Amino acid sequence: MQYHFILLFLFFGLTSIYAQEKKQIVLNDSIKSETIDPLRPAKAAFYSAILPGLGQVYNKKYWKVPLVYGAIGTSVYFYIDSQKNYNIYRDEYKNRLAGKTSDSKYLADLSESQLLSVQKQFQRNRDLSALFIVGFYVLNIIDANIDAALSQFNVSENLAFKPVMNTSTITSKTDFGIACAYSF
Repeated sequence: MQYHFILLFLFFGLTSIYAQEKKQIVLNDSIKSETIDPLRPAKAAFYSAILPGLGQVYNKKYWKVPLVYGAIGTSVYFYIDSQKNYNIYRDEYKNRLAGKTSDSKYLADLSESQLLSVQKQFQRNRDLSALFIVGFYVLNIIDANIDAALSQFNVSENLAFKPVMNTSTITSKTDFGIACAYSF
């Protein structure tokens, strides 16, 4: 059972165990200041609003660009396909009302109520696809904005929350815990 805990803590980021602490010598005692650009999230959102995926490129998250275009492109494909099918069934219904016969055997076998039902279904699918296009476009802008804002947070090792393994020198028993360390 003890080995399970050891493997668990090794899995969660415990990379090395030292019996003695290493002293770190600081040669230059200078404070490193990072510049924070308050307009970075707004720029990323603006770029994504102009051209979807451009905000992700600005944030240097290139792997997100195919996801953006895949989502928007798939929605556009389904919108066009649903609109095309809607027009086919709507034209057939109009031709029947005008007294014209259909060239297609499949469409000729459908009743007028079936034509209306299929027509409504493709209209609903078209409207949902349009909603998805707008939704993915807005999601693209929000993602670029949030990613740019979060990229400016300090994630240095000065503040760490890590799992710790302590071995007692008296009983040689290993204790597990979590340590929160802040160094200046």
